[in-house]
Formats: sequence, C-alpha cells, structure tokens
Amino acid sequence: MPEHILFLTGKLAEKQLRRTLEEMEPDFLWKVQPLGITVAALMTADMIRRRLKDTQGADRILVPGRCRGDLVSLSADFGLPIERGPDELHDLPEFFGKQARRPDLGRYELRIFAEIVEAPQLDVDGILRRARDYRRDGADVIDLGCLPATPFPHLTAAVQALKAEGFGVSVDSLEPEDLVQGGRAGADFLLSLREDTLWVADEVAATPILIPSPHGDLDSLDRAMAVLQAKGRDFIVDPILDPIHFGFTDSILRYHEVRRRHPQADIMMGVGNLTELTHCDTAGINATLLGICSELHIRSILATQVSKHARRAVREADLARRILYAARELNRLPKHIDDRLMALHERSPFPLSRGEIQELYEAIKDPSYRILVSPEGMHIFNRDGLHTAEDPFALYPKLGVETDGGHAFYLGVELARAQIAWQLGKRYTQDQPLEWGCQVDLKEDPTINPHAYKPSGPTLHQRREREAPDGDILLPEGNP
Repeated sequence: MPEHILFLTGKLAEKQLRRTLEEMEPDFLWKVQPLGITVAALMTADMIRRRLKDTQGADRILVPGRCRGDLVSLSADFGLPIERGPDELHDLPEFFGKQARRPDLGRYELRIFAEIVEAPQLDVDGILRRARDYRRDGADVIDLGCLPATPFPHLTAAVQALKAEGFGVSVDSLEPEDLVQGGRAGADFLLSLREDTLWVADEVAATPILIPSPHGDLDSLDRAMAVLQAKGRDFIVDPILDPIHFGFTDSILRYHEVRRRHPQADIMMGVGNLTELTHCDTAGINATLLGICSELHIRSILATQVSKHARRAVREADLARRILYAARELNRLPKHIDDRLMALHERSPFPLSRGEIQELYEAIKDPSYRILVSPEGMHIFNRDGLHTAEDPFALYPKLGVETDGGHAFYLGVELARAQIAWQLGKRYTQDQPLEWGCQVDLKEDPTINPHAYKPSGPTLHQRREREAPDGDILLPEGNP
C-alpha cells in the first residue's frame, strides 16, 4: 500500500499546497489539514498537540519547515512520525524527489592544514585561540608559519601547547633550524624540505612535505622522493601552486604530472596563493581548486586566512571537500548537494510569481503588512492594497507609517533586506535574516530573534503569535 501523508498547513497556504501536491503526482496518498491558523510558519508543536484531533489514518505527518517545538515528543504522543518539510512550499517537489538520495556530508578524504601566518608575533595563548577557531571551522592540522628574519623564541612552547590540546601540528619554514626545533618539540609535519635539506628528516620523526628546488623542477622532487622512499619514510609532496599570471596554469599541470608519475603519492596543494592573491570571493576559488584536488586525489591542502576577503577560507574548504567527495563517490556533478557555498545567489531565489502574490493579496483580510519578492521586484501588501517597486523609497509614501517611527523602522529594515535579496537573487523571508551560507556565524535561532521589533498597536505587525478567540492569527507574519 502507498504511504499516506497528512500535511498540516495554514489557511493562506492551503490552496497552494493542494495545487503543488496535485502537480507533483506523488507516489503516496495525501491529505491537507489546515490547523486553524492563517500563516503556516507560525505553527508550533504545542499548537498541533492542542488542535489536531484526527490524524485521518496517516502513516506520517509533515509540518512546515519553520514549525517550532519538539517534534520527537509530539510524534510519541500521536504514535506516528511527525516531521518538518522544507521551509518554502515551492521546494516540496525537490524535498520528496531528493530526500532518499541526499548525500552524506560527514565523509571526506582531504586534510586541511590551516596556517597561522603570523605565529611568531602571537603569544602562545593567542596561537591557541586562533587554532581553536580554525578547528571549529574544520581544520585538521594547525600550521605554524615562521616569518623570515623574525625570531620565534616560543616555537617549542607553541608546538607543545597545541599538542597538549590534541591538535595536529605542522611547522612551516624554509629555515632548517626552525624545522628541526619544531620536529623535536613534537610537530607532526614539516613544511618544507628540498632536495638539499633532506637531512632534517634524519633528525626528527615528523612527516616532511617536499617541494621542488629550483621552483618547478619536478625532477628534483622525484629525487627527493626516492631518497625518502629508500629510507622507508612517509612524506607529502607539494609541486607549489602559483598565482594567476605568475605561472598558475603551468603549476596546475605540474600537479597533474606528479600524479601521473606517482599514482600513490600523497600530495598537498597550497591554495592560499589563489585565495589570498585574487580579489574575488574565495568560496568559488576553493570549490574549483578542491575539485581539482578531488579529481587528482590530492589529500592535503594548505589554507590561509590573512586577507580580509579570505576570512572564511578554512570553513569554505571544509564544506567544499565534503560536497566534492560526495559528488565523486556518487559519480554526479557537484550540484544540488548543499547550497552553503552560494553566499551571494541562490538557485531558486523567487518561489512565488507575481500572479501568485496577487492571489495571496486577495485572500488577506487584516491590516498587517506582508513583504514578498518576485522577479518583478518587492511587493508589500495588506487588506488595503498591494504595492510593487524596485526601490524601497518608492514604497514609503504608500504605507501610512509617517507618524509611527517604530513601525516605519521595522518596515524599513525588512524592505532593505528584500531589496538586497531581489538585487542579488536570494531568498527573502519576512522577519528572518538573509542567508549567507557558510560565510556567517549563526549565533541565534533566526526564527526567534529577541531583538525583533514588537509593536503593541492592533494595526501593527507582530513578531510573536497572538490568537483570536476562534484560533486564527490576528497579526500573521512572513511567508505563508
């Protein structure tokens, strides 16, 4: 027997939900149950517990993605699974079509070395704080960068402190003395040894990273590898990635050639020469370079976060390695796996058409303003009218909030968000911050903002739920 799913929704979304399900032609049976509220996004677990009297023989209940509350205990109370669907109604077909094949992003093969470039200029506590941040963002190894002609008297103490907290540690210097000191202190890796400094590997147990000398000479790299192979030592090789217009294309070819010559070699790519030295958003650079790493089975990268525009490089690399590993293992393109590397744009930014917004407007009976975005611009409406514009200032004279500073401020904030979303091609949901993927830290539940404006007048938009005697929402919010 096909599965029977009961969809809980609000009054405004009921018609659209039914239409979406009919167009999907799903392989399950379904029923739609409005729960006596206007806006589905305001649904809570407690509300469902109070109001849902008949599950209509369902095998599973699907609630709106923004439904708040404990669905685990709610499922136990009703004796069947109750799950959140997608945040946006128009994403429902994809939710069902992709759900069973959603890749596991818990797996990857790439190791991220995150370099603290100015380590000699930080005290040990400062190094530990930076290392903890890098580890939180996904780094596997903390790389201590040694600066030319800069003393690093606390190198040993820094390595030992990092090891005491369980970090993998590498020391990065072209001075053999720094590498020997770091290795003796307990570093796991040493960057970088050349053919003429291989003696360092005889002094310490740390795994060396080998580079060609002179630059670009793969034959010298081959000879260095042969020496360590003869001694039974592990090593990593780095042909060196060069910046754009300073040998970038040739350096990519070197990585390909090293893999051709040495199918089993452990290879590293220093991606910072592109992320730091190219003024464009680093997420795309990281995804592209890690795509090359994925194809060539390069299992280590050296990432840096020196330039302000590269401040999320480690986090981007962590997400990219997971996406690309999943795509490769599934033999598919790295699309429709995870959207968090798309900070500026979204693949489906405008879920509602101008006609559907008009349809919603015609169903509104209260004075609260709703704001939605479509390809035509920003739309703000209540029972008294629907207004559309590309510039928020064009809307202000039509809203009647000249004497209410608080409400004007609230609408100004929301319309500014809507304008940014419309200009960039991003999803906009009223009362929620725009989503910027892995580029921002989410320090609070975006659906419950304690600083959100909460006006008291009956004609003003409310942030929290207020119920009328018949159970309807007097002042609904956001996207239905």
